Amino acid sequence: MNKIIAIDGPSGSGKGTIAKIIASKLGYTYIDTGAMYRCVSLKSIIDNVDITEEEKLIDILKNIDIKLTNDGKCFMDNIDVTDDIRRMDVTKKVSKISCIVPLREVMKEKQRDIAKNTNVVMEGRDITTVIFPNADYKFYIDASVEERVNRRYKQNKEKGIESDIEEIRQSIIDRDYDDMNREIGKLQRTDDQIYIDTSNLTIDEVVSKILEVIK
Repeated sequence: MNKIIAIDGPSGSGKGTIAKIIASKLGYTYIDTGAMYRCVSLKSIIDNVDITEEEKLIDILKNIDIKLTNDGKCFMDNIDVTDDIRRMDVTKKVSKISCIVPLREVMKEKQRDIAKNTNVVMEGRDITTVIFPNADYKFYIDASVEERVNRRYKQNKEKGIESDIEEIRQSIIDRDYDDMNREIGKLQRTDDQIYIDTSNLTIDEVVSKILEVIK
């Protein structure tokens, strides 16, 4: 029986980095669900598809080939878009795209199909509550807004991506609101999640906490 480790949390909480390391240490497949939505957002910008054109957006999801690697790379139709999907225009559009209910249903099936054939560490916003409510392990990774702003700014700087710290702050605040107040697939805390605040913890400390629970 394949094992599923589900991790939810807000943007910039560190869940992606942590999920990658956990997957690597356990030999599991790492799935960044946010990157999958970001690929749809990027492709819609390239193809000039508006947020109101739901059927075209769903067609994009059905037809693009998304590959995620355990070292954090994201390929869309065999093109490395790891940095492109983090652009500010993609970020601004992705929260609206991920609220489209029919598109989420298609995405849910894609994500569940991945876990049919392999052990996975999957992270996102509604993995523990909607995608895999019966996951073997459920974690909620959190951090303060300021800590998440600083992390995203530093991350962009290291990648050579120009960004304004105030714009990042507002983007994270807006994203939190959207993620926690959407009708479908909202980000939420539940009693069966293991909650970890990473604000004052190193990555290694968080990884150790999670592995202690799993092992």
